[in-house]
Amino acid sequence: MRTFFPSDSCKESQLNAINPQSWLQVERGKLSKFSSSHTTSSSIESFIKVPEPPVVPFFKPIDYVEVLAQIHEELESCSPQERSNLYLLQFQIFRGLGETKLMRRSLRSAWQKAGTVHERLVFGAWLKYEKQGEELIADLLATCNRCAQEFGPIDVVSQHPIKVNGSSQETAVMNGDQSLKNVNFRIGDEKIVCDRQKIASLSAPFHAMLNGYFTESLCEDIDLSENNISPLGMRTIGEFSMTGTLSEVPPDLLLEILVFANKFCCERLKDDCDRKLASLVCTKDDAVELMEYAIEENSPVLAASCLQVFLHELPDCLNDEQVAEIFSHADRQQRSIIVGQASFSLYCLLSEVAMNLDPRSDKTVCFLEQLIESAETDRQRLLAFHQLGCVRLLRKEYDEAERLFEAAVSLGHVYSIAGLARLSYIKGHKLWSYEKLSSVISSVNPLGWMYQERSLYCEGDKRWEDLEKATELDPTLTYPYMYRAASLMMKQNVQVALAEINRVLGFKLALECLELRFCLYLAIEDYKAAIRDVQAILTLSPDYRMFEGRVAASQLRTLVREHVDNWTTADCWMQLYDRWSSVDDIGSLSVIYQMLESGGAKGVLYFRQSLLLLRLNCPDAAMRSLELARQHASSEHERLVYEGWILYDTGHCEEGLRKAEESIKIKRSFEAFFLKAYALADSSLDLSCSSTVISLLENALKCPSDNLRKGQTQQLIATLMPLRSDTLEPIKALHVSIFSETIRLQHTRK
Repeated sequence: MRTFFPSDSCKESQLNAINPQSWLQVERGKLSKFSSSHTTSSSIESFIKVPEPPVVPFFKPIDYVEVLAQIHEELESCSPQERSNLYLLQFQIFRGLGETKLMRRSLRSAWQKAGTVHERLVFGAWLKYEKQGEELIADLLATCNRCAQEFGPIDVVSQHPIKVNGSSQETAVMNGDQSLKNVNFRIGDEKIVCDRQKIASLSAPFHAMLNGYFTESLCEDIDLSENNISPLGMRTIGEFSMTGTLSEVPPDLLLEILVFANKFCCERLKDDCDRKLASLVCTKDDAVELMEYAIEENSPVLAASCLQVFLHELPDCLNDEQVAEIFSHADRQQRSIIVGQASFSLYCLLSEVAMNLDPRSDKTVCFLEQLIESAETDRQRLLAFHQLGCVRLLRKEYDEAERLFEAAVSLGHVYSIAGLARLSYIKGHKLWSYEKLSSVISSVNPLGWMYQERSLYCEGDKRWEDLEKATELDPTLTYPYMYRAASLMMKQNVQVALAEINRVLGFKLALECLELRFCLYLAIEDYKAAIRDVQAILTLSPDYRMFEGRVAASQLRTLVREHVDNWTTADCWMQLYDRWSSVDDIGSLSVIYQMLESGGAKGVLYFRQSLLLLRLNCPDAAMRSLELARQHASSEHERLVYEGWILYDTGHCEEGLRKAEESIKIKRSFEAFFLKAYALADSSLDLSCSSTVISLLENALKCPSDNLRKGQTQQLIATLMPLRSDTLEPIKALHVSIFSETIRLQHTRK
């Protein structure tokens, strides 16, 4: 979930919020500045705020290993039709763990194992949505058919099996006049002559009308003026009865015939109209108009074609009220027409997109209600109940949220108790919240979030102990570090407070933790450190807003920079060298951010930025920097290297390898050889490739580059040299996996 889910604050768990305008006035000289001798707890309070952790809308089982193992077993024994839903559940679990790569792998598996065209459409659109950053390089990915096959439109018509002609009727005449070979259909003043038995074969109703015990079976002329079919439409139907196909028919006439065919149960005719109309859907406006007909006339091929257009334009299409209305108010039968048996998957996707756009919106609520209605298993229901409970909590619809959380808990989702505890606290029952969490902790194998949640409902040493236990059980939780750092700062323990927040920033670059450290540095007027952090924040998220979204980070940077000496270009390179050598990644990001403002070789700088961001496990920001490096490349061979890394980082090693080779043909460069070595190690299963890789790295060392990159490469070669020995067969047999891991552990791309 991209959107940060804010929560209603526990008043006693938070420090007072900063008034940004007051601080801006201080910095403009309108108020006296804080001095170190007057840095009291009250002045620090005005800078520092630690929001309580949100109740996130994720599936969070008690035992991840057990649930994942169970899914794995089910995948081995389930029918092909069940696999996509199991991969979707796997995706939801990985999302709760924050494992982006594993999430995408599960989505890709769901797409690859899709048993219906609807599942293929939904999961293909979901993959495209999850990789929105790759739309910036669509022109590059389009050159490789393997790169974006799930993103492109599929031929919906060919994916739907043609219906067997089970509705054609025997031409035996039961009561009709056998001498009547033709039948004349009158529409207004016009008469359309048709073959009686060919028309009778179109459907059971026509067969009964023309050959059965109805009056029409004895009539040569039959009036169809009241059946909403035009003379041209009836002539076209007559031709179809003779040939079995529709010739070139304009869209309006196709719609007219579709309605008529559905009314008279002419399945072959209806299917042909359905398919021809489906092939005409090109734009969102087409899809909006034709989806109404598809639902009304039960035309699944046309509906699927319209669905594809809507999903291809996510998330923008959900801002169209007509599109949102179609999805929001579809009943069970309409959902079946729109998306077949993939209703739960579709509304999982739509709910996520809507929550990312605005988790409080009515649209989000409608999609989640549809998700509940579409759920078929208890695991699907508990996820849907919990997600809607989170949204209701956010909208302050407390009674409804409580009902939903209770439903999720009854189905086995223990994490939903966190939602019930928040609601109880809001209603003034703080002790109940504490006791409820205590009961959970004593009844199951406790997890970090349980102690973190319970800490919100106690004070003093008890809170501190719970937060320490939360960190012990789950070091990735950021709230305990932030609360302890803020509390220590309030007690004037500046260095201990900084050391505490540095603990988490040492392995997890969380924006909220960087923001808190920025505030700590402001409170002690360490502006050099403060500008380092705000520039790192802006690198990760250029539009980031601080202090609960009230002040743009870029504005604060401008103000803080007035208190910091300007660096020359030479100073910047020296600072970058020092920070890069000492593996101060946040400091390096800050220096590069400043260097980019002053011009220079932006392609190289953006590339360096991407390497740092990858090391800090920020793949989306890294991809953005790589694309900027490509845009600012100073030469063709440099651009090819950046394109190679883009392809490699999006899972296309072989294509990345080809880009490296193209670059080397133009000019032998360190980065091109390094890219080729890196991509070859990951894409080749040839046991002899270790020698080739080392040779490529040695060629890289012969090319001009800075000492940092060369030093790391020399270390890597020294590490991998034993792999060249023919006498070390066991090592040689494992060289591919060892080499790949060594590269990652030694951060050689950095």
